[in-house]
Amino acid sequence: MAAPRSRYHGGQSFTIPTMPKLPAASPPFVQFEDEFSQGLKDIFEEKIVFNKLLGLKVTSLQADRVAARMIMRPELIGHYTHNRVHGGVISAGLDAMGGLAVMAAIGARHMDEAPLQRLQRFAKLGTIDLRVDYLRPGVGEYFELRAEVLRLGSRVASTRMEFYGADGRLLSAAAAAYIVS
Repeated sequence: MAAPRSRYHGGQSFTIPTMPKLPAASPPFVQFEDEFSQGLKDIFEEKIVFNKLLGLKVTSLQADRVAARMIMRPELIGHYTHNRVHGGVISAGLDAMGGLAVMAAIGARHMDEAPLQRLQRFAKLGTIDLRVDYLRPGVGEYFELRAEVLRLGSRVASTRMEFYGADGRLLSAAAAAYIVS
């Protein structure tokens, strides 16, 4: 626990206790093996067919955060006069990214196992709650999606996700919970 600080106020001295420093929320740096990274990308981009339909491509895969890109296509338009991406596309993309972040965190938690064994751990993963805030219209050539795990428990994981335009502006933000066992 950090040392308390003394203060002087109105002729009286008193002590303000300080909060102990909490450990970092993210796990220590973990370097995934190529076999695990490629396997996870293959599951996310190819085997989850809906992600393939959305055009999600992983750009960064770390134990504590993930990122992907989605290229705008006519099939993703929700408002035809403004060429805006459909809100359902945004929601589905953010949900997928939260799931990917949980997969990476699970993989990092079990580094003592072989890569293929860790890739088998995602069979029971599913969304149990999702909230999306649409902040600005989704217009652009492509979109960047990011996600991080806030807490990975033995049964439930909590995540935060963000959807950015090509200009770097935050367009939507989300939070979700996933069942992991």
